[in-house]
Amino acid sequence: MNHTKSKVICIVLLALLLTFSLTGCNNNGGNGNEEAAANEPVVIASKPHAEQYILGEMLAILLEENTDIPVTRNFGIAGGTSNLHPAMVSGEIDIYPEYTGTGWMFVLQRDLIGDSREMFEAVRDEYQDEFNITWLEPYGFNNTFTLAIPAELAEEYDLQTFSDLGKVAENLIFGAEFDFYERDDGFDALAETYNLNFKETREMDIGLKYQSIGAGEVDVINAFSTDGQISLFDLVVLEDDQGFFPTYYAATMVRTDTLEKYPEIADALGVLEGQISDGEMTEMNYQVDELNRDAADVAREFLESKGLL
Repeated sequence: MNHTKSKVICIVLLALLLTFSLTGCNNNGGNGNEEAAANEPVVIASKPHAEQYILGEMLAILLEENTDIPVTRNFGIAGGTSNLHPAMVSGEIDIYPEYTGTGWMFVLQRDLIGDSREMFEAVRDEYQDEFNITWLEPYGFNNTFTLAIPAELAEEYDLQTFSDLGKVAENLIFGAEFDFYERDDGFDALAETYNLNFKETREMDIGLKYQSIGAGEVDVINAFSTDGQISLFDLVVLEDDQGFFPTYYAATMVRTDTLEKYPEIADALGVLEGQISDGEMTEMNYQVDELNRDAADVAREFLESKGLL
């Protein structure tokens, strides 16, 4: 009788042990899923040119060094904003650096706002309302269209602004890629605004502009204000003193859902606010474009030089 009773007790204890074990396994499985979700990587993307690789690396390095958030790099997305923006909206990517003028005029299809701060606040507010995407404060540099001229010519004619150029344009040859002559905000409108009656204008492949001005075949070219080749060919960027071209201040965009999940992102990436001048971005682009340095090395060196790491 005692033997039978002991056997029954053992069976009951084994059953209880098995039940607790299964329950424990189930609980562990749930925690595992939650943990996996909590550790889901944040995807940082960029457009396919040097400046964006450098900025993307800065964002990735800042998150890796200052948070526990896992990061996936997805740099060099072909098609630029045309593919990055829908990827942000759909949640395929979480973060990428964008330009105010691109967001306002290309994505939102709004008319130009001359005041750069007003444009930033407008694009920030509309992205939040329409796409649930948050713009952090701009980095400081403005990668806009501009006009560039050899330093020696700028000194000879005492040129600092587009208006200055209008006074001596009849002595100079202007060169630009084909579509700059066809854009609504291209050569004709620019020439009318600043009275730019050049001695001659030449159309050329975009990849040959800098070689042409370096060889003295043209005297003035259109350019992006942070092109690395501006330093290589010792060119001076003139000031658009009547604000003809839109401003393209760069800033970090983050999906608001991602910010709510990882609120520490705002502080970790917000340290870049106002930290990068036009000259500093141009020099970093030069390091990558012309000296073939790795974008990650250039980005890390800059962050260290600013005391951000």
